Amino acid sequence: MTAPAARAFLGVEASATGRRWVGPTGEEDRLAEAMAQTTRLPLPLCRTLVRRGVAATDAELFLAPALRDLLPDPLSLRDMGPAADRLLAALRRRERIAIFADYDVDGGTSAALLITWLRALGLASTLYIPDRIDEGYGPNVPAMQQLAAAHDLILCVDCGTLSHEPIAAAAGTDVVVLDHHLGAETLPPALAVVNPNRQDEDGSLGHLCAASVVFLLLVEANRRLRLEGRQGPDLMAMLDLVALATVADVAPLIGVNRALVRQGLKVMARRERPGLVALAEVARMDAAPNSYALGFLLGPRVNAGGRIGQADLGARLLATDNPIEAKALAERLDQLNTERRDIEARVRAEALAQAEARGLDGPLVWAAGEGWHPGVVGIVAARLKEATNRPAVVIGLEGGIGKGSGRSVAGVDLGAAVQRLAAEGLLLKGGGHRMAAGLTVAEDRMAEAMERLGDLLARQGAGLGGPADLRLDSLLMPSAATMAFCEQIDSAGPYGASASAPRFAFAEQRVTTRRMGENHLRLSFGEGEGARVDGVAFGAFDGPLGPLLENPGANRFHLAGRLEVNTWGGRSKVQFRLEDAVRL
Repeated sequence: MTAPAARAFLGVEASATGRRWVGPTGEEDRLAEAMAQTTRLPLPLCRTLVRRGVAATDAELFLAPALRDLLPDPLSLRDMGPAADRLLAALRRRERIAIFADYDVDGGTSAALLITWLRALGLASTLYIPDRIDEGYGPNVPAMQQLAAAHDLILCVDCGTLSHEPIAAAAGTDVVVLDHHLGAETLPPALAVVNPNRQDEDGSLGHLCAASVVFLLLVEANRRLRLEGRQGPDLMAMLDLVALATVADVAPLIGVNRALVRQGLKVMARRERPGLVALAEVARMDAAPNSYALGFLLGPRVNAGGRIGQADLGARLLATDNPIEAKALAERLDQLNTERRDIEARVRAEALAQAEARGLDGPLVWAAGEGWHPGVVGIVAARLKEATNRPAVVIGLEGGIGKGSGRSVAGVDLGAAVQRLAAEGLLLKGGGHRMAAGLTVAEDRMAEAMERLGDLLARQGAGLGGPADLRLDSLLMPSAATMAFCEQIDSAGPYGASASAPRFAFAEQRVTTRRMGENHLRLSFGEGEGARVDGVAFGAFDGPLGPLLENPGANRFHLAGRLEVNTWGGRSKVQFRLEDAVRL
C-alpha cells in the first residue's frame, strides 16, 4: 500500500498555475535543525543544504568547494593520453591546427579555450564553425575534406562522436574529438575520442560539458609541459569560459561542475576577457556575474550568431584579445539576439497552438511548421517543456526535410531515445544527451517518428503526471527578506540545473501591482516599516499570473518564488521573483 501524500504546503492543492505546493518533509526539517545546531549555520541555509542532499559533516566543504579536491584526473577519461600527446606534438612541430566547433555556447567556449591556449604558446589556429542551416550540426564531409587539405591536425569540439563518415573523409590528417554527447556502439575513425559519455566510460563524469572536457585536456597538456621544464598558460584564468559553457549548456551544477562555475564566476568578475567585458556592457550588466547572468544574459547573446546570424561570431568574441574587435562583435550579437527574440515569439505562439490542438496529456509534446527557423526551435522546445512538464520537440520544415530540437524533463533520457530512433531508421540523423537532443527527419516520416519517440519516452515515465509540484523550502515573513539573508542563501550556490535556488512562500499578502512592458508585472507586498518587498513576474501575461494579480483590490494572496539581489545604477536591493500565487 502506498503512503498517503504529504499535506499540501499552506493547503495549496491547485495554484494559479495548476500546481500543488509541497514543503519540506518532517525528516528534512529535523535534519536542518540538527545541522543548524551542530554547525551554527543559519537555519534557512541549513534547509537549503539539506534539500541539496548535503550532510552536516560535509556542510563546510560544500560551502567552500576546492577545485584541487574535486577536479578529476584527466587521464581517467579514455584517449586523453593520446589526445594530449598529439596536441603537444603539433605544438612542438608548429603544425597547422584547425578547430571544428559546434555553433552553441559550449562549442564556442571550447574553441576559445583552445585558441587562447595555443595563442599563448605562439601558435595560431584556424576556426571552423558550420552554418546551422546550410551545413547542420557537426562535421560534414566537404568541410572535413577542406580542412584536411590545409591542416595537420583537426580538433572537433562539442561534436564529432557520431561523425563516422566525415571523420573518415579527413584521410591523411589526424582528428581528435573532444565531446560530451552520447556515443554509439562504435566510435569514428579518429586518433582519439575523449568523451565521458562514450559507451565504454563508466559515466561518473557524464555531467561534464564539452568545455570542461577541453579544460581537462589542457590540464593534462600543461602537466606534460611542466615535465619538459616548460610553463604552460594560466588555466585558472580560463575558467570564466568553462563556467559560461557549463551554465549555458544546462549541465548539472553538481560535483566538479559546481566548483568550476563558482571559481569561473570569480575570474569573470575580474573583467579581464575583452569579449565577456564587451558582452556584459551590451547586456547592461552592472553587478557581479552570477549563474542567472550566464544563462539568461550572456549565453543567449553568444548563441545568437549560431542561431540566426554568422555562426562563428560567438567563438570569435570569446577568443579575441582585442577590445575594439570585442566591442563590435558584442554589439552585432546583441542586435542578432533582439532579432532572435522576435522570431522566437512568432514560432512559440504557433507551436503552442499546434501542440494544444494535438493534446498536451501524452508523453511527448511536439510541433512542426514550414519555415520555422532552425535557430529557435530548441528555445521553443524548452518553453513547451516548461509549460507542460513533458519532453518537447519542435521541428522546422523546409523542402520535405525537418530539422528539430528537443528538451527533456528530469528522469527522462531524451538523447538515448532519439539515438535509438535514428538507429531504427526513423530519423535521417539524431543524437544528444539526457536533457537535450537534435534530429533530422523526412517530413513524410515525421508523424511516425514522433509517435515512436513518444512510446520510447513513455517507457521511461514521461507524461504520467500533470504540472509538476512546486517545491518550497520555507515560509518567510516579508521582514526576513533582507540583503543579509540573500547573501546567506547565495553561499550555497551557484544555482542552476540539478541545483535549483531555494523557493520561498509569503502567506496572506496584500499586493500592489503595475504592468511592466507588454508581458511583465511589477508587484510590492508587506506591511510595516522596513517590511516592504518589491517583486517582478516576468512573462506574467503569457500565463495566468498577470490576469490574477493585475487588479488585486483588497484580496490577499499566497505568493511563491525566489529571492535575488537586483542591482541597478550601482544600487542593490532585494527583489522577489514571483513564480506562482493563490488568491485566498
